[in-house]
Amino acid sequence: MTVEQNVLQQHSQKHQQTLLNQLREVTGTTDVQLLQQALQVSNGDLVEAVAFLTEKNAKVPQQDEATYYQTAQITNDRYISVGSQADTNVIDLTGDDKDDLQRAIALSLEESNRAFRETGITDEEQAISRVLEASIAENKASLKRTHTEVWSDSPNPHERKRMENCPVGLKNVGNTCWFSAVIQSLFNLLEFQRLVLHYSPPARMQDLPRNQKEHRNLPFMQELRHLFSLLVGSKRKYVDPSGAVEILKDAFKSSESQQDVSEFTHKLLDWLEDAFQIKAEEDREGEKPKNPMVELFYGRFLAVGVLEGKKFENTEMFGQYPLQVNGFKDLHECLEAAMIEGEIESLHSAENSAKSGQEHWFTELPPVLTFELSRFEFNQALGRPEKIHNKLEFPSMLYMDRYMDRNREITRIKREEIRRLKEHLTVLQQRLERYLSYGSGPKRFPLADVLQYAMEFASSKPVCTSPVEDIDTTAPPGGTIAQLPPPASAGEQPDACVSAEGSGSGLQASQQQQQRVSIHKPFTQSRVPPDLPMHPAPRHITEEELRVLESCLHRWRSEVENDTRDLQASISRIHRTIELMYSDKSMMQVPYRLHAVLVHEGQANAGHYWAYIYDRHHQRWMKYNDIAVTKSSWEELVRDSFGGYRNASAYCLMYIDDKKPFLIQEFDKETGQMLSGLDKLPPDLKVFVEADNKLFEREMEEWDALQARKLQQEKLALAAAAAAAAAASVAVQPMSTEPCSPDNTAAPQHDPEYMEQQSPSGDSKHLQEDTERAISKAAAEHDEKSPEALLNTAMKVEYTRLLRLAQEDTPPERDYRLQHVIVFFIHNEAPKKIVERTLLMQFADRNLGFDERCKSIMKVARAKLELIKPDEVNMEEYEMWHQDYRIFRETSVFLLIGLELFMKKSFVEALMYLIYAYQYNKELLAKGPYRGHDEELIAHYRRECLLKLNEYAAALFETGEEAKVNTGLSIMNDLVVPCLPLLLVDEMEEKDMVAVEDMRNRWCSYLGQEMEPNLQEKLTDFLPKLLDCSTEIKSFHEPPKLPSYSTLELFERFGRVMTSLTMGRTPADGR
Repeated sequence: MTVEQNVLQQHSQKHQQTLLNQLREVTGTTDVQLLQQALQVSNGDLVEAVAFLTEKNAKVPQQDEATYYQTAQITNDRYISVGSQADTNVIDLTGDDKDDLQRAIALSLEESNRAFRETGITDEEQAISRVLEASIAENKASLKRTHTEVWSDSPNPHERKRMENCPVGLKNVGNTCWFSAVIQSLFNLLEFQRLVLHYSPPARMQDLPRNQKEHRNLPFMQELRHLFSLLVGSKRKYVDPSGAVEILKDAFKSSESQQDVSEFTHKLLDWLEDAFQIKAEEDREGEKPKNPMVELFYGRFLAVGVLEGKKFENTEMFGQYPLQVNGFKDLHECLEAAMIEGEIESLHSAENSAKSGQEHWFTELPPVLTFELSRFEFNQALGRPEKIHNKLEFPSMLYMDRYMDRNREITRIKREEIRRLKEHLTVLQQRLERYLSYGSGPKRFPLADVLQYAMEFASSKPVCTSPVEDIDTTAPPGGTIAQLPPPASAGEQPDACVSAEGSGSGLQASQQQQQRVSIHKPFTQSRVPPDLPMHPAPRHITEEELRVLESCLHRWRSEVENDTRDLQASISRIHRTIELMYSDKSMMQVPYRLHAVLVHEGQANAGHYWAYIYDRHHQRWMKYNDIAVTKSSWEELVRDSFGGYRNASAYCLMYIDDKKPFLIQEFDKETGQMLSGLDKLPPDLKVFVEADNKLFEREMEEWDALQARKLQQEKLALAAAAAAAAAASVAVQPMSTEPCSPDNTAAPQHDPEYMEQQSPSGDSKHLQEDTERAISKAAAEHDEKSPEALLNTAMKVEYTRLLRLAQEDTPPERDYRLQHVIVFFIHNEAPKKIVERTLLMQFADRNLGFDERCKSIMKVARAKLELIKPDEVNMEEYEMWHQDYRIFRETSVFLLIGLELFMKKSFVEALMYLIYAYQYNKELLAKGPYRGHDEELIAHYRRECLLKLNEYAAALFETGEEAKVNTGLSIMNDLVVPCLPLLLVDEMEEKDMVAVEDMRNRWCSYLGQEMEPNLQEKLTDFLPKLLDCSTEIKSFHEPPKLPSYSTLELFERFGRVMTSLTMGRTPADGR
């Protein structure tokens, strides 16, 4: 074939593919053979082809939804060219007015072709522009929002600072999670990263671009270089990709529909290919230019087939290789199906057959092999796209030998052997099924069990001569009082037909007179009457008959069990043989390692994207979810990517040639030296990144200066308040005459707020009463003791009381930790010195009392405090323990108010209290199991509160009224959505994960429903936020202000709430 013929053939194939795409878009038909038949019948005339398909579809009876799901077949669309996916905008061709329909179709096609001739931009490019424009508009709109958004930047730049050696994330600038997933996957291909970073624009770029491609691609490449350089060396935790998105948006015209994300990946590679092609043509004038993008991402396959009896062979190029998911269990099954199309028996025979089919054999695989998993299909019966959630497994190491053209003959032999084994396997499985499901009726049982039951029946001894003759037919009707049987004498034995239960009842009746005998009620009582035999038994059987029957049944059961074991072993051997069919070394020479998995969660019309990327340097998987980049595992990847679990599944797999380490190694191509960080960047990009880092450092310095000024102002305000309070105290109180120890500066001058108050009310009054009670008890035991001895005795009395409270096994209604800090300390095994000092502080309270005995004890206690040296008690540890107790009390107040509001059904107000109760409680429990409250109980009510709010918001949305819809979405945006990461952050909490899925599914269920355009727009705007799987808390509400409760009031109110929960609840999940 000459070069001219080759070019003409490629042009003809592209033209035919364009016609197929247009015909698919207009009709919604995805059967490639049917589309080709329509084009062939119409000689390439689109209008006639549409008419042909319309008439053909009109003859097919309409199916209802249930029938459709049972009869829908897997589409046969496996074309390789870009843009071959079915569009979601499908014209309804089921109407009767075919003339009007054809005129509308012709007008639509003419308009589409005219737009392409005038602008040079295809419909798919315009569709991608619509996605980008929506993203930019969303980003600009988000800047105008006044309420807190889940993706808003933290005002504290230190929270946005990159951790050392941690990958940099990409900010979601408004529904651009798909952009982040694709770009991060490509960036982590270090060979691709090098190509982009070291891309130098052509020399003629300084002049005006010659054509539209240069005008579009060269600025995009420059922006992509800037973005990649920031991902390499930025000090920010995440960077903003708006520049690249803006250029992509400006490259196309505006329009109104949504494009599949896989189309973006196709187009991105096209744009990059064009940009590198411009450079390659300039660098190698006169020679055939080599495009590095083509060499990295594109391969070739040989199509061998028969078309109407004529054999053909064509070599075609491919980039992303599309694979059907529906109907297959793993990646190899998908590939096997993709490599064989139609009936191929005629390929291997010399006979001229009229059958058509083809095989694909790879002749050249690219270093980066990308599989596009078709998880979206158009449901013609329902008139909308749907996502396929089927489970599809894929390996971390993929051997491609069986699909290579050089192994064609070996693979065919192995495929034939596998086909023969599978046929044999089917026969064996059918035979095994007859053994495991024996019988001719609707209920079937294992044959071995049937024989065992027959053996048990035959060997049973008859209890009665007849199953009916021992029943008293003269018994009174149900519900009457039966006559009590006479008491059995010691020597009497119960009748053989009377069960143990019956005899027991008679014995009890003899002891307790006037007792009602239980009567079986056949229509209201399901148990069997107690006086029936437990098992049926043969009426008459001789010893000889039983011996022969048992012998036969034993032998038959043994034979059945042996046959079953043999069948199961044979099936296992065949499965193992099929699994190992390609495991010999000759078929493991083309290894491809999994590099990245791009995941989609949601439905066909909306969802969230993220990527799992393998870090070869640290030998681990990383999860790239917008700004959040976290360590992951193969187990997490499997759960989120295989499908069949929730609504998440992989839609793109990126494998790399395992024999080409340069793809993922960091080195300089010229020197061969290993590079990292800013050393990887060319000079111009190094300057760019360093300038951005200086801006970020200046932002952090300004923040630190601002916080220092705020702290200084707070200190001055506190000092002024303290001075005013001191002046007021001097004016009303006499000067103290107590001696001051020179070492007392090391001890705190103020007790914890729950230990001492300025007035003898509230906590201080309650604590004072306990202290005075202990002193009185100590004085009663030793009336003439000195104040110091009385103090020691009183402290022992008080400690004994508190120890007894701590050792009680009490329910949550009586949590004595709320009554006294020392109970909390004992529970958590605080150091003895901390407990002693805290108890001493209790007896050193200035408000202790007015009698001389209490005053003298208080003075002794204060003197002891002043004598404690700094090295005797670690004051930092002391303050830490008391700070933990303060947090415990705050957590208790959060929980108390949250539960009270929840029981009043004030879910909006209750949510924040329950959220902060859970967060504070979790921090406490991380230090010890007795530092907080029941975590499962708080998690349950936090989860229930969110579910209630979600239901309320959804009900408001369903009304369709503008005000109510806005209120419902406001509840979701302001309250529910920001809280979802809190439920997702701990993925071991399965109930929280299920609750999040329930909330998401509730809103995703609206996608297929008819609604007003403004509601559809609001829903489309809201769903990406709801489906965002990021577990990072980007911004949140301030904790609500807490009222001040005395110790006694807090203890009593907390007890009342817990009591009402215990009495009013049914066993709930999570407890």
